[in-house]
Amino acid sequence: MSKKVRWGVLSTAQIARKHVIPAMKAGCFTDIVAIASRDKERASEAAADLGVPKAYGSYEALLADPDIDAIYNPLPNHLHAPLTIKALEAGKHVLCEKPIALNAEEARQIEAAQKKSGLLVGEAFMVRFHPQWRRVREIVRSGRLGEVRAIQTIFSYFLTDPGNIRNQADIGGGGLYDIGCYAINTARFVFESEPERVIGLFDRDPQMGTDRLSSGLAEFSGGRQLTFTSATQLVPCQRVQILGTRGRIEIQIPFNAPAGMEAAIVVDDGRDLSGGGRDHITISASNQYTLQGDAFSQAVLGEKPLEWGIADAVSNMRVIDALFRSARSETWERP
Repeated sequence: MSKKVRWGVLSTAQIARKHVIPAMKAGCFTDIVAIASRDKERASEAAADLGVPKAYGSYEALLADPDIDAIYNPLPNHLHAPLTIKALEAGKHVLCEKPIALNAEEARQIEAAQKKSGLLVGEAFMVRFHPQWRRVREIVRSGRLGEVRAIQTIFSYFLTDPGNIRNQADIGGGGLYDIGCYAINTARFVFESEPERVIGLFDRDPQMGTDRLSSGLAEFSGGRQLTFTSATQLVPCQRVQILGTRGRIEIQIPFNAPAGMEAAIVVDDGRDLSGGGRDHITISASNQYTLQGDAFSQAVLGEKPLEWGIADAVSNMRVIDALFRSARSETWERP
């Protein structure tokens, strides 16, 4: 295999065109060689705009290309599992957008296909590769915050277009799938464990049927708690607070950290409420999509292990499933 992994992209989705493909093209270990759409003209236009050599008018044609090593799958949520499995069956490693499936059972089907193929599968939670989150976990591990017991997360935007896939319930739209999953994933990242029980509260759009406001409480071992709210019809906001017995961390832009700007986190020892104990930490600018693509490519090349594979994705889906069950049962549910 060449020093760079040869990637094919399934779909001309906005996240791929505007963010992931340009970022991966800038990587040291990634080479985007093909893009596919069900509309050949659209694929050709995207390929020309992005400087991608090949364009295919079907996903199957791209998967059949022997010159492609790995697939990036940013398709709508309901196509994540079936196309990821098809890619594995075609002999391709897969980096799939979150959520990796619509439920844990679909994720386990991917896991079975991964084990059969011996290839790599990862869920594209790019935030775990950003240096600000790495620094946050280092601080938590260092004991500077004391015993970390609570994480509070808010992630919201305003989108009411019924034509947008995020607002289409039958294909996996809604706030928990789209952005609430980040709160779950990053809490698992910081606590380095799995929640033991969860409870969820949802408000659904009366026309579109998607959860436009979802809040959850997840209890981890030792009484540690995540509380979060995700919303698709509120003012845009992103904040994460991590609180310990001797200090707290606030992440200024936790999930969509701008690629060309320094990131900022605040560590506060709580000596006064006016900020006298705040330490402002600046993190050098980086592109989390580039870092994610290179990390996965290096794993494909055998140069480093894959930090988070399909088992991690299954675990995240189990928590999402439990939150949906809780909304129906109106009680605690165990993932």
